[in-house]
Amino acid sequence: MSKLGTLGARLHRGEIGYDFVGKRFIWYGISILITITAILGLSVRGLNMGIEFEGGAVFTTEKTSTSVSSAETFAEEASGHDAIVQKLGNGGLRIQISGIDTAKSDEIKQALAKDLKVDSEKINADLVGPSWGDQVANKAWQGLAIFMVLVVIYLAIAFEWRMAAAALVALIHDITITVGIYALVGFEVTPGTVIGLLTILGYSLYDTVVVFDSLKEQTKDITKQTRWTYSEIADRSINGTLVRSINTTVVALLPVAGLLFIGGGVLGAGMLNDISLSLFVGLAAGAYSSIFIATPLVADLKEREPQMKALKKRVLAKRAQGETPVAAQVSDEQPYDDEDDDAAPAVVGPRNQPASRNRGRGRPSGKRR
Repeated sequence: MSKLGTLGARLHRGEIGYDFVGKRFIWYGISILITITAILGLSVRGLNMGIEFEGGAVFTTEKTSTSVSSAETFAEEASGHDAIVQKLGNGGLRIQISGIDTAKSDEIKQALAKDLKVDSEKINADLVGPSWGDQVANKAWQGLAIFMVLVVIYLAIAFEWRMAAAALVALIHDITITVGIYALVGFEVTPGTVIGLLTILGYSLYDTVVVFDSLKEQTKDITKQTRWTYSEIADRSINGTLVRSINTTVVALLPVAGLLFIGGGVLGAGMLNDISLSLFVGLAAGAYSSIFIATPLVADLKEREPQMKALKKRVLAKRAQGETPVAAQVSDEQPYDDEDDDAAPAVVGPRNQPASRNRGRGRPSGKRR
């Protein structure tokens, strides 16, 4: 851990760094490939929508010896629709059937009681009408759209429109990947999934805003100097916050991984999967997009400005003359001033004072008289 802390300090001071912006087209290609895969999975397999969105019924039984596979067969025969059956901790079953007419729920309930050999009075039925499910879906999409608009407006005011556009692209990237993985895995989409999506979008924005804030501070009066291009300073901003982003992402992923792999996989608590999968995938995708997508995209947009193009020409011309070392780094506290470029190099190490000819003259000898 001490080595990681030392590495973070050296990255923050600019002593070492990785060229994230320079290799941005590699990251863009990886993201496009993953996004296309997610879109294909969504188009081919589609989403497994829960009854909250499609309408249907959930039947909960008391303790029974019937297996999950047998219960699925009985439920599909009784309803004519696909069924999802989960084993509960008390030995009972949770049978979810989407897309059925709620008027047929009593008929399905009687058939299940007969097949499962349980009392029909002890089977609880929760019904959701299709119109209510449509309202939930519409409200979810409206909430997501409002969230996106507010984010863009805030970032445009707090930073600038280029950063707002880059953050929006990163958010769409994270949502597409998360939804695509849901389609490929086949997990059920519930209101918990929507909550998870909104949560990871906020987390993704947190990471992105941290990098943007560092970038904003380091690019003040950038055109008054001839040492660094905008892309190089953007690279420094990423490196300066890299270890913090990794640490916060790992700490956030650990409990979510416990919910997904232990709670949902080992313990069989399938109802945790809907929210834990969206959180796990979204947190990882959000950390990736804030480092590899959002900031390099801002650098791309800024480098197209006439001022930044002119700055880049001046920087490259000065480096061609050998006046500015390419490998040098600028500290966070160092102001951008052209006067510093021609200043004499500072003396490093102890300074040797010349011996004085009159040293010791007039000093008391310390002898007693």
